[in-house]
Amino acid sequence: MDDFRLHVFLSVAKNLNFTKAAKEVYISQPAISKHIQELESSYNIQLFDRNGTKIQLTNAGVIFQKYAETITNSYKELQLAMNLLTGQFSGKLRVGASTTIAQHALPPRLAKFITNFPEIHLSVMMGNSEQIEQALRDHSIDVGLVEGINKSNEFKHREFMKDELVLVTSVKNKIADEIEPKLFTKLPLVLRENGSGTLDVIEKTLLEHNIKLSKLNILLQLGSTESIKYFLENASNSFAIISITALQNELMNNRLRVVELQGINFERTFTFITNHGEQNDITERFIDFLINN
Repeated sequence: MDDFRLHVFLSVAKNLNFTKAAKEVYISQPAISKHIQELESSYNIQLFDRNGTKIQLTNAGVIFQKYAETITNSYKELQLAMNLLTGQFSGKLRVGASTTIAQHALPPRLAKFITNFPEIHLSVMMGNSEQIEQALRDHSIDVGLVEGINKSNEFKHREFMKDELVLVTSVKNKIADEIEPKLFTKLPLVLRENGSGTLDVIEKTLLEHNIKLSKLNILLQLGSTESIKYFLENASNSFAIISITALQNELMNNRLRVVELQGINFERTFTFITNHGEQNDITERFIDFLINN
């Protein structure tokens, strides 16, 4: 029943780029152009201004976008209502997860979810916490999982699981198993990039102990926990603060080890975020299932 042309239009309106829209909806660029032309012909009005490779919505396009979003959401609500009557759940769910969660906490739970709900088509986007929040604002995802400690009223929050960050180094490093904060500020550190939920937790926790990031000996910043772990294994005198969730294999295989930092504990909560008023039954089932599994 759903009009695919509306999905195409909304993708073009969001990206303002036919090539990006084609990748997002998995059809060719000429097919994108054809669908837009059919819509414009149907309503006898221009929806986009085209200037070479650049496009933008016309006034009519802005109005059309508003109604297209309303219609698309109504189709989703209709499908969910029918699913509730039959007890069968099918449809699409777009999940966004920050890097540590997507790489370590989510995969085993997703495998169980797919086994229990095979008719629900899942897609997962990975990025840092800032990118996941922006994707939710842009309606590119239905639910996000982030690892920071900020709880803006902009989103609805629900706790997923607790996590701890620990100071780690290579097993080749001969430093003591426990160090004082004064020594910590001199250690060569590898940290996550700006915008990362992990870095946010580290910065706020250290500030509680009157330690600023600017006072640390930061070697470099990397965009994923995996790249940091590989760096530590090859630069044995360096250190990092990493989620214990992401360290299981390295600790078991004796490649990295934890160093206790006296008096400082880096703790956080992985959190589901959704837009207010937009959480549907599929999203609710997904959240409940992951929390209970």
